Amino acid sequence: MKEKILKSGGFSLTELLVVIVVIGILVLLALPKFSSVVSKAKETEAKIMLNHLHTLQQAYYFENDTYTTDLMHLGFEQQRLITDGGTARYKIEILKANATGYEAQATAIVDFDKDGTLNVWKITHEGKPLQTIPD
Repeated sequence: MKEKILKSGGFSLTELLVVIVVIGILVLLALPKFSSVVSKAKETEAKIMLNHLHTLQQAYYFENDTYTTDLMHLGFEQQRLITDGGTARYKIEILKANATGYEAQATAIVDFDKDGTLNVWKITHEGKPLQTIPD
């Protein structure tokens, strides 16, 4: 009785390298589309913080009949920025406030797409965050 020796099938080194190169090319093609999704996710941080600030400003207004420029009076606590070992990518500040309205701003401290422009969002007493400087 003859025993058959099975030849193990496998891939050659050349075939594996070709597959790795093709995967690398596909990843490079997908990166630009993925980076815009990452940038949009980071912009969400600014919108969330500005909406929270708006809620606090509204509550302050109902109590005091005016808006304030002081984040401490509102109870708004700026999260530590990533430059200071925290997780926040936006610095929040109130630009102006009086009895008729307010204007606040969220300024990115990181250039997300490395083009030299920092992302800026603003909100007023109307309560809709708007991007004033896109990144």
